Amino acid sequence: MILSKQNVQGASGAAGINAPAASLFSLPEKVLQFGTGVLLRGLNDYFIDKANKQNLFNGRIVVVKSTDTGGTDAFATQDGLYTLLIKGIDDGQKVDEAIINASISRVVSAKTEWNAILKCAESADMQVIISNTTEVGISLLEDDKVDAQPPVSFPGKLLAVLLHRYKTFNGSAESGMVIIPTELIPDNGTKLKGIVNELAKRNNLDEAFIQWLNTANDFCNSLVDRIVPGKLSAEEHKATEAKLGYQDELMIMSECYRLWAIQSSSARTKEILSFAAADEGVVIVDNIDKYRELKLRLLNGSHTFSSGLACVAGFKVVKEAMADKVFEDFITTLMMEEIAPAIISNTITLDDAKQFAGKVLDRYRNPYIEHQWISICMQYTSKLKMRTVPIILNYFKKNGFVPHHIALGFAAYILFMKSKQNEKGQYVGLLNGKEYVIQDDFAANLHDKWSNNNEGSITHFVLKDETLWGTDLSQLTGFTNAVSYYLQTLTHKGFETAIKTIQSNKVNA
Repeated sequence: MILSKQNVQGASGAAGINAPAASLFSLPEKVLQFGTGVLLRGLNDYFIDKANKQNLFNGRIVVVKSTDTGGTDAFATQDGLYTLLIKGIDDGQKVDEAIINASISRVVSAKTEWNAILKCAESADMQVIISNTTEVGISLLEDDKVDAQPPVSFPGKLLAVLLHRYKTFNGSAESGMVIIPTELIPDNGTKLKGIVNELAKRNNLDEAFIQWLNTANDFCNSLVDRIVPGKLSAEEHKATEAKLGYQDELMIMSECYRLWAIQSSSARTKEILSFAAADEGVVIVDNIDKYRELKLRLLNGSHTFSSGLACVAGFKVVKEAMADKVFEDFITTLMMEEIAPAIISNTITLDDAKQFAGKVLDRYRNPYIEHQWISICMQYTSKLKMRTVPIILNYFKKNGFVPHHIALGFAAYILFMKSKQNEKGQYVGLLNGKEYVIQDDFAANLHDKWSNNNEGSITHFVLKDETLWGTDLSQLTGFTNAVSYYLQTLTHKGFETAIKTIQSNKVNA
């Protein structure tokens, strides 16, 4: 039995899942979504489906498929229905849940059904545009034509849709759309708006339209955060279908944690985005910088501080490291006692930071996700600079020293970057008897430093290199000595001894 509108009652009954009410299938189409990817289906569409089931939003999604790869056959066969498996740890409790998502009305191809997409712009019910077209999607294609069938770029397609809507409704203010890009770039809404405006000018569109574009439509910056690995392995997929009692080609999996932070001060926008009331994971605020800072420092920052150490310790995946008491204590203390106090500001309290850190720790413990440490170490140097150097500088400014766990994390980075060149010219490291290719734009820099220094002298030259960090970290009192000490300890005695040294306060940073 294939999951579909016709079979959903029987499928959900066999699986013990509550079937979507029949009334959901007749809800009006309110959202135009550019992108069929698993992040949108596992996060944004999850929120809309949840709201519909609570009678809060009462609108479905028309999904635009913009790429040439793959087709829309599975969506058509299953009437847009798909199973979302939510697996992970939430507030210390194991979660394993299956939901049949009924938020998608239909999927249309931009390449072959462009007129159907423009037709959506003629609907008064249509109020929201969502996108996730990858970071490359929000870029200016200077010669993109708004009257092409379709325009090439996503901003070009968006401009065409908005122009068609403007003409349909004679430029009424009420016809403006709420536009929420979810691409993972800072100020995504602001950047998208700028590109659309530039394309409007290059296409010689009239000033009245451009004024409507900028006053009637709300381009919202947004931040999304949820790990959605997507499709299961073939073996897991087959086993899950057997358990559920139906076939679902579109089945995906996600973690429990979810965040969609949307930046807008418009009362109209907040009224339109009524789905926000269905789940605490959706927040609509005047400024989303707080959420970006929490994610960047506590999630991404702790990952980066810990990844080299995890590799030195011999752990392959995050959940494996979190099952080790010594490592779990390290990362917990790093987050709660060192990173959290360093990021307190006018908008972030210590309680905010610690609550977010607690959720991050739950995410790290997720037994269902295979998150490779070696993957986290890609572009290690640039990640350290962007994610962690501000933490180091803030902590030092507040306290006059850099704390031990941060120093140990930095020492592990230096050890991880120790390399030789293979016959292909790649920089290769060696830890625990296993080689790995260092995928880092600054691998040659660290290779040269290791070639001219040993573990006793290299720390000074790494920390003082402003081309790496944008500042001279060797000027921070005690930091060089602490990192150098931990580097030598890691090299000769291993990570457990290094952590125990912290605990016994044998080093004064």
